[in-house]
Amino acid sequence: MRVTIAVPTFHRPAELATLLPMLLAHADSAARLRGPAFTADVLVVDNDPQGSGRDAAVAIGDKRIRSVVEPHPGISAVRNRALDEAAGSRLLAFIDDDEHPHDGWLEHLLATWVAADEPAAVAGRVVASFAGPLDPWLEAGAFYVRRSMPTGSSIDVAAAGNLLLDLDQVRAAGVRFADDLGLSGGEDTLFSRQLHAAGRRMVWCDESAITDLVPLDRMTRRWVLKRAWSHGNSASVLRIRLSGGGLKAVTARITSVVGGAVRIVAGALRWAFGMITRSLRHQARGARAVWRGGGMVSGAAGVVYQEYARKDVTA
Repeated sequence: MRVTIAVPTFHRPAELATLLPMLLAHADSAARLRGPAFTADVLVVDNDPQGSGRDAAVAIGDKRIRSVVEPHPGISAVRNRALDEAAGSRLLAFIDDDEHPHDGWLEHLLATWVAADEPAAVAGRVVASFAGPLDPWLEAGAFYVRRSMPTGSSIDVAAAGNLLLDLDQVRAAGVRFADDLGLSGGEDTLFSRQLHAAGRRMVWCDESAITDLVPLDRMTRRWVLKRAWSHGNSASVLRIRLSGGGLKAVTARITSVVGGAVRIVAGALRWAFGMITRSLRHQARGARAVWRGGGMVSGAAGVVYQEYARKDVTA
């Protein structure tokens, strides 16, 4: 049974050169799993039209690594290209170019897929590793802590940074990554929710973990608050899109406006309480709630925040 490990990349050749040998080691380990016979390869999908990641892939000199260029900008186009390029594989495992897999990463995903009676998707944990000392305000807010739950737990949404997909079921469900969300984010949330809505099972694997390498420019209060705005914006945009249109869409917009307004007010009160009590946690979480609420209101108004907009692309 063939497994393709897909690595979306954009202007990170050094990170790619470090990651690819790790993935080949995981491909070797997958071949030694008991039960179904797995054969794994690695697919690099470069979103740089100039193919800046190609040399890193070629330098490894392993035939199991294949590199393609997807010139259309945005992560959705890259992920959809991976779905298409993996046409000969039953399974597709996504990992980002700024992540490092822990020991047993792929093996645990595959073992959970087998043990859970072949669900459509298996999602794993993401833990953060920082490029330098973390601001106490950010640490108190616990902004980089991701979810964790018992292996085998059913889920209805998943991020694509650590995700195994059963391509037979994905194709049968007719689900793709939304191209218009390629520069805003939220494409993986919509994809997984649509997969779940199509009646396909998704489960969690807590043993499968990757490290997200957080650079210095993402370790600032400004970045965290902008991220909160982006997530709030995406939440509203996706709620409206998943509503099905008509009166349900109107209700979804109203719900988003009300929910955003509540977060703004509650967040401001929590921030003020944190200032009075000198609690960094209340200050940080309150500020984040205000920004997320603002993003929700903007999304309800029809604004799609382009978090990953590029200088050479007109949003």
